[in-house]
Amino acid sequence: MDNPSRPDQPWAGLTAAQQAAYLDRIALPDPGAPSPEALAGLQLAHLRSVPFENLSIHLGEPVVLDPGALLEKIVTRRRGGFCYELNGAFAELLRSLGYRVHLLAGRVFGGERPGPPFDHLALQVDLDEPWLVDVGFGRFSRSPLRLDEQGQQPDPHGTFTLVPWCGTGELDVFMDGKAQYRLDRRPYALADFGPTCWWQTTSPESNFTRSTTCSLLTADGGRVTLSGTRLITTTEAGERTERTLADAEALAAYRDLFGITLDRLPGRAPQPQRQP
Repeated sequence: MDNPSRPDQPWAGLTAAQQAAYLDRIALPDPGAPSPEALAGLQLAHLRSVPFENLSIHLGEPVVLDPGALLEKIVTRRRGGFCYELNGAFAELLRSLGYRVHLLAGRVFGGERPGPPFDHLALQVDLDEPWLVDVGFGRFSRSPLRLDEQGQQPDPHGTFTLVPWCGTGELDVFMDGKAQYRLDRRPYALADFGPTCWWQTTSPESNFTRSTTCSLLTADGGRVTLSGTRLITTTEAGERTERTLADAEALAAYRDLFGITLDRLPGRAPQPQRQP
């Protein structure tokens, strides 16, 4: 079986026009020279503009781990994606702005144990010190985290701690005392994530094939999420409301809340065309 997540064309990086279009996509003017403050602004703008979503899997669209394809999906088509897509594309924007970026592999915790290698893609961005940048994990830190800091790091979304694991060079990333993922500090290429991405998008055992999700950080620090046809809103203080939408309401929510225009709900078969 072909693996659609493997790239087949060399990539030369973002052009000036593509960089401008990407910054427009996240509603951010020229961020200026690389700095921790500029990096934090870029991460926050991305989290507020580009949703975490797995709709392609349920719309029958291939997930292609190629920078050009990711740019076309996220910037041109104004869609979102999951970790491989969001952090893969964001890495290219950061590189075009002068940042030194490495792709890191994570193993997401499910209960007490981490998942398989390459289960998650996060970014290391090197300035005067290395930073963990992640725009592809749903509810996570709003700002970059110091990779070499082992103390508590407060963030509007919680308190984060990065703990070395058993002298291996790996780090366990905790949010409010709960392990989120185990991070491999070795740099990888985007293609290295292809096999696990393919499994995530095709296996009936993958969480991403079982249900749809589309989630975005709101301007007031909360989140809005459409899970199937359940619309869930959460405030920054943690107050949660939930209601089930009719199909037409769900399509309108994709459009109005996430900027995604669909002709059918993900997971639903296309309607047959009427004969004249």
